[in-house]
Amino acid sequence: MSLVFEPVDLAHQAEYLGFLDASPVKPSDYSFVNLWSWSPFYGLELSFDNDLVWIRQTRPEVTYWAPVGNWGVAIDLQGRIRDELVYGAAMVRVPEPLLKIVEGEMEGLITIDESRGHWDYLYAVTELVALQGNRFHKKKNLLNQFKKKYDHQYLAFDEELVEMALGMQENWCTWRDCEAEEALNAENRAITRVLNNWGSFENLIGGAILVDGEMAAYTIGERLSTDTLLIHFEKGSPGYKGIYQAINQIFMEQVQGTCQWVNREQDLDNEGLRKAKMSYNPVDFIKKYSIKL
Repeated sequence: MSLVFEPVDLAHQAEYLGFLDASPVKPSDYSFVNLWSWSPFYGLELSFDNDLVWIRQTRPEVTYWAPVGNWGVAIDLQGRIRDELVYGAAMVRVPEPLLKIVEGEMEGLITIDESRGHWDYLYAVTELVALQGNRFHKKKNLLNQFKKKYDHQYLAFDEELVEMALGMQENWCTWRDCEAEEALNAENRAITRVLNNWGSFENLIGGAILVDGEMAAYTIGERLSTDTLLIHFEKGSPGYKGIYQAINQIFMEQVQGTCQWVNREQDLDNEGLRKAKMSYNPVDFIKKYSIKL
């Protein structure tokens, strides 16, 4: 029997999070906030199928994502994959532990490609707070310059900051000309969607830096598990030297003790983004792959 899919909706949140909690690995792609905020862009749909949730992307073409749930239970992964994936169709963003299970069941039936651009970057929270040693010398220097130059205030993000963040995001997009670049335009829509529905999500947290009463930076994160915080969005206003180092370090300082690791998502094979993420010295990656029948 084929899966029945429906568009991602806020009403799915509680049920979906139960499946995500059971998943042995929790990549950034599969957080509910990510699925919901990007669903209009990718045309994402869900199908709840006994022990797993299956995810289908319909734009720009039909593509399947990896299922979410406890892959270790006795489930017919091979049968479901063969039912749903037509010859040559792809299943993308497959975490490495799940790939090993599928590969063991379907050896010789699938081709595998490494999706380096979708690997999640993992960092130790304590390292991002302390910024010790030569590896973090530039970051620490820029942070100190910011703190010395600007009379700033840090605030935990709440609904009272939403309008201010929306205004800063609009200014940031004007500066970066979001309308001229599809990726930035899509991200802006996802950010705006999340901010406008701030009170609707279970695990969102964030922070903001104000300088002279104006928002200079904000960051939005999600508690992905008991030991990992996921950073969804992080924006700083141009003109404040060291603003990104400041919002990163101060926010990590606030959450230290409540989580051990921070997932800062992927680089999508963007050379500049990869260089920036590597400069913070990741301790590990969540590796992902794509498979085809």
